[in-house]
Amino acid sequence: MSLLSVPFVGTGSDLGLHFFAGAVLVSSIGAVLYAFWKFHEMPINKAHRTKHQQIGLITVLTWIGFIWHWVWVLAVILAFIDAESALCRIRDIWRRPSENLDDDKEIKEC
Repeated sequence: MSLLSVPFVGTGSDLGLHFFAGAVLVSSIGAVLYAFWKFHEMPINKAHRTKHQQIGLITVLTWIGFIWHWVWVLAVILAFIDAESALCRIRDIWRRPSENLDDDKEIKEC
């Protein structure tokens, strides 16, 4: 056996190893595509778990995100940020009574 010879060539194992390598290649490509799909569906799953009010918008943005990837980023932001409570917090900060005003004013809760 020389250094330039290829092992298993000319034997019955050669064909079996080719089929095995093809199966490994196809299964690894399938696993990568499945992982990409599950990762891409993350905003929709998060919106369903939290019963988000904008689930339709998040679903549409996720599907459009297959073509334009920046739209998928918007879907992730919408899915993970509770916009209603964030806006209520911003409103409360904006309306925070200053020390010069009457303390009788109360801020309504969302």
